Formats: sequence, structure tokens, C-alpha cells
Amino acid sequence: MTDQPTTPDTGAGAPRPSSGRRRPRWIAWLVVLGPGLIAANAGNDAGGIATYASAGSEFGYATLFLMLLVTVALVVVQEMSARLGAHTGEGLMSLIREQFPLRASAFAIVCLLVANLGLVVSEFAGIGAAFEIFGVSRYIAVPIAAVVVWAVVVLGNYRYAERVFLLLSLAFIAYPISAVLAKPSGHEVAVNLLWPHGVWSKEYLFLAVALIGTTITPYMQLYQASAVADRGAGADEYRMVKVDTITGAIFANVVSMAIIIATAAAIGGTGPLTSASEAAQALEPVAGASAETLFGIGLLGASALAAAVVPLATSYAVAEALGVERSVSRTFREAPLFMGLFTALVVVGAAVALIPGNLISLLLNMQVLNGFITPIVLTFILILANRRNVLGSAVNGPRFKVVATVCVVVIGILASIVFVQTVAGWFGLV
Repeated sequence: MTDQPTTPDTGAGAPRPSSGRRRPRWIAWLVVLGPGLIAANAGNDAGGIATYASAGSEFGYATLFLMLLVTVALVVVQEMSARLGAHTGEGLMSLIREQFPLRASAFAIVCLLVANLGLVVSEFAGIGAAFEIFGVSRYIAVPIAAVVVWAVVVLGNYRYAERVFLLLSLAFIAYPISAVLAKPSGHEVAVNLLWPHGVWSKEYLFLAVALIGTTITPYMQLYQASAVADRGAGADEYRMVKVDTITGAIFANVVSMAIIIATAAAIGGTGPLTSASEAAQALEPVAGASAETLFGIGLLGASALAAAVVPLATSYAVAEALGVERSVSRTFREAPLFMGLFTALVVVGAAVALIPGNLISLLLNMQVLNGFITPIVLTFILILANRRNVLGSAVNGPRFKVVATVCVVVIGILASIVFVQTVAGWFGLV
């Protein structure tokens, strides 16, 4: 995706040099496999599933071309995040703290905390909804899930946690299978995917920002850079990090489009959904009970993965912003703030998710909030990836810089339009 060399410079501010003997290519690939796939798949969380399913039920296949463009943007953004982590050995918030004024760093961390707090709640709500599909009460499932998520991260190390995260990612295979079982029109899917089009309405623009917010979520970029740095994958291994990053982003959006296709084939044009589980139940008449089971498995795996990654990314960011120890491989004594914040987020998220009521509006609104915050985070990433004193010769090349800038500007414009529409709606102007 990039047209710049990746050999690090030397000297102050340049990327860290690689150390030791270069590994054989296949071993290097195994060493770095994971962060890109995990970060991208975590975006297909409970709120994402609800948003994609709602897109299919409300607009049928009409959002597929938009999702194709969003896939390109996701690849660009995740690649920049991974490159920053691999070539500097630092997470995004560390770099923002070092490269920007204190007020800018504080603004970035506040945006992240506001967005992620609601997301943690939605992930545990998604776990509860998934278990309810299988007849298990969320009041039993959510507390058990919270303990398991906490134990995987706090009592293990990075490599162990990553293996668990990769295992959970296998659940996403359920969605492409569900899309096939729903028997969509191949011609309609192809036309809507490849032919530029859109529905110019307030509802479509609102959903478009929600789709961007849930697909290019800020915590994904934060986790991507921090996880690459935490694993110690350096500049000499970046080629394999890049493969993992691009593959993960494409796979994640294939899953996203499969959710849209499955619900569009089953209930397209019926209006927005009231719950993610409703999408699973809607598939039963056209694909049988197996489709509902597959949808439930996917929802459970997605929610459990994001329930670990969202608070983990938040903990990375806060610890990096304050310049204190942060690593999954550290103990509570070695990284008290990092582990303590992760624990607090898991506890609060699980507790709030147990409050009676339908949380679907929270899920969708959180994706729109992420859509507003995403351009802010992406602007920081773009500036960092353009700075030679940060990346040396691995900075964005001229062509890549243009593509990345266009992605960030377009996302910012869409978010601004929806923000203006939302505010105007509060005063009855639209």
C-alpha cells in the first residue's frame, strides 16, 4: 500500500534500529501474526454487528459500495498505525505526547475515553445478547465473561492473550456462511458493491457516519500500534507486520459486508433493527435455524474479543499519555495504572450492561460518536506518519500521503455534516 522504503534511518528521532540476526521469513511472519487481524476484527463488535445489520435491513445492499471505500480507508489507516508502532517501538499516545503540545495530548485522550467508555458497556451487552440467543440469561453470562476476559489479560502474558484473541477471531467465519445461507441475489450484490451510488437522505448520511465510526474505530488504531510495539516487532520485520495488517483489515470488512448481505437478503427494506439478535432471528425463515445459531456464535466471538481489546486499548493509551509502564506481560505491581484501569473498565462495563433495558440505541449512537471522534484521531496519525523525525525514511510517500489525506478529509466532512444535522435537529431546524 505504501510507496516508500521501510529501512530505518539512524540518528536522533529516527526509527529504532533492528537488533540481532534477521529471522527466516516464515518465522518472522509467525512472530508478528496477530495484531492486525485482532485490531480489525475487534471493530466488528456488538455495536458494529447491530450497525451493519441495520444497514442491510434499512437500505438493503445500497451501502455495499460505501463499505468498499471504507475498506480502502481502513487499510490505509491501519497500515500507518502499524508502521508507527513497528518503526518507533511506541504506541500512538506516546508519540502524540512527545510530538504535540500538552493540550493536544489531553484533548486526544479525553476523546478516546468518552468514546470507549460506552463501547465497553456495549461489548458486554453484546455478550449478554449472544447468550440469550442460546437461552442463557445475561445475568449469568456477563459476570462469567467479565472474569474470563480479565483473567486472560491480567493473569497471562501478551503471547497468551494474543492466541486467545486469534481463537475468538475464528468466530467471524460464521457471518460469510450466514450470508451464503441467506441466498442473496449475486447480481444485485455485485452491482451495489462495484457501481458508485448512494442514497442522499439524512438517514443514509447518519448511517454512513455510523458505518465509518464502527469500521474505523479509534481504539483499533491505538491497539494496532501499541500491540505491534508490545510484541517487539521491529522495522526489520515490518514487511510481515504489513501483510498481517492489510489481511486483517480486508478480512474484517469481508465479514462486515457479509452481515449487510445476510440481513439485506432476509429483511432488506423493512427499516432499522431494534436489536442485533433480531437480525439473527430474521435469517431463520430463509436459512433455517442454523443461520440464527451461526449469527449468535459470531456475535459472541465478536463481543468477547472487543470486550478485551477496547479496555486494553484504552489502558494502553492512558498509560502512554502519562508515560508509565504498560504491557500485558507486566504484573499489577509492575504496571499498576495500566492493569488497574483495565480492571476498572471491565468491571464498570459488565455492571452497566446488566442494567435492565434495550441497549440498541446506545450501540448505534456510540458508533456515530466514534464517527465524530475518528477524524480527530486520524489527523494525529496522518501528521505523525508524515513526519520524518518520527519515521525517518519510512514516512508516507507522496502518493500514499495524498490517498491518506483524502481519506481523512472525506471522513471529516461526512462527520461534520451529520454533526450539523444532529444539532439542527435538536432545535427543530431539520
